[in-house]
Amino acid sequence: MKRRLSPLLAATSVVLPVMLAAVLVVALPARSSRRPKYGGALRVEIAAVVNSVDPTTPAANPAEATAKQEINGLLYARRSPDGTFAGAAGSGAFRLAEWEPGKHASLAANPDFAGGRAFLDSIEIQMGRSDRDRLLDLELGKADFAMLPPGEVRQARDRGIRVSASEPDELLALVLLAGRPATADARVGEALSRSIDRAAIVNFILQKEGEPAGGLLPGWSSGTAFLFSTAVDVSVARALWGQITSSPKIALGYDAGDPLEQAVAERIVVNARDAGITLRIQAIPGLAAASANVDARLVRMRMNSPNPSEALGNLQTMLAPIAGWDAKSLSPEGARTGTPSATPEQIYERERTLANGYRVVPLVWLPQVYGLSARVRDWSTPAAGDPWPLADVWLGDAP
Repeated sequence: MKRRLSPLLAATSVVLPVMLAAVLVVALPARSSRRPKYGGALRVEIAAVVNSVDPTTPAANPAEATAKQEINGLLYARRSPDGTFAGAAGSGAFRLAEWEPGKHASLAANPDFAGGRAFLDSIEIQMGRSDRDRLLDLELGKADFAMLPPGEVRQARDRGIRVSASEPDELLALVLLAGRPATADARVGEALSRSIDRAAIVNFILQKEGEPAGGLLPGWSSGTAFLFSTAVDVSVARALWGQITSSPKIALGYDAGDPLEQAVAERIVVNARDAGITLRIQAIPGLAAASANVDARLVRMRMNSPNPSEALGNLQTMLAPIAGWDAKSLSPEGARTGTPSATPEQIYERERTLANGYRVVPLVWLPQVYGLSARVRDWSTPAAGDPWPLADVWLGDAP
C-alpha cells in the first residue's frame, strides 16, 4: 500500500527548504562583509604639522617628529636601530602620491611592496587639525582615523567614538637644561621632583588615562617602576630648596602648540609655589626650542621599543645632549643598556643612576590613543615603537 504523508509533514517538507534558502540569502551577505576587501581611501587627521618626510631632515618639535615617524613607517620598509626609517623611497606599503608641506599628504598603495599590496587604495592625511575638530569629524563620520589626547578618551567614548589605547609608552618629563646656572645644583631637580603632584596630573589633566612616572621606564616594560617613588613631599622639597643659597628663579618652557604640556606646566607652577620654589612658565614655538631662554623644559618621548634595554638606551641617547648627561661617566654595565643582552639588574642600575641625578624628572607615562570610525576593520593597537599598522586594515560598510 502506498504511504501518504500527513498534512503537517507534507507542509514541513515544502516550507523547510524555502526557509533554509531564505536564511542562506540573508546570511551570505553578512558573512562576505566580514571578509577583507581591497579599495577605498582611509581619512586620517593629525594635530601635528609635518613639513618634510625626508628621514634626514630634522623635525621642528616632538609632535612633528612623532607624526613624521608614523608616516615614514608607511613609506619605508626598514627601520634603523635608532628608530628612524631608512631604505629607498617607496619601499614601504605606500608611496607618496601628493604632498602639501604642513597641510596634506596622499599616500597610494604600493603594488610592489614585498609584504604584499595593502588592502587600502590610499590614505589621505590632513594635518594641523585641532583636538576639537578631530573629535567632531570622527563623531560625524568625516574621518576614519585620528590620534586623540589621552585626556579626551572619556569624552570620545561618551560621544560614541570607537577608541583604542596602547600601553603607556610615551614619557612626559621635566628636563633641566645643560649649561644653565639656575639648574646647576642637583638639589634643584630633586626639590622640583618632590614638589610635583603626579597623581593629580594623571587624575585631572589626563582623566586617569596614564600613570605617574618615577623612573625612566614604565611598569609593564621594566617591572621595576614601583622602586621609583612618585609621592609628593612638600616639606622635603621646601627643605631642599632652602639649602640652595642662591634661590634661583627657574624658567620652565613648554611646546606652544601642545595643550597638554601647557596644562602640566601650569600645574607644576602651582605645586612649586606650595614648596616655596620660584618658577615661571614660557611657551616656546617649535622652531625656537633649541634657542629658547629657559632653564628647563617639558619633553615628550615615545619608547622606540618594548624591550626595556633598547628603550632606555634610546632615551638616554636622545636626552644626553639636552640634560648634560656625560656618556664617559657611564659604567660598563650602564653602557650596555642599549643592547638587548643587558640583564634586568644592569638595566635597573642604569635607570637608577640616571633618575637619581635629577637632570631629568619623569612625570607621567602616556598611552597612544587612536580614534577609529566604524568602517575601519582588522585594526590592532601597535606595540611601543611600532608604526601605525594601516597596511593591514581595510574598510567595511558603515553601519
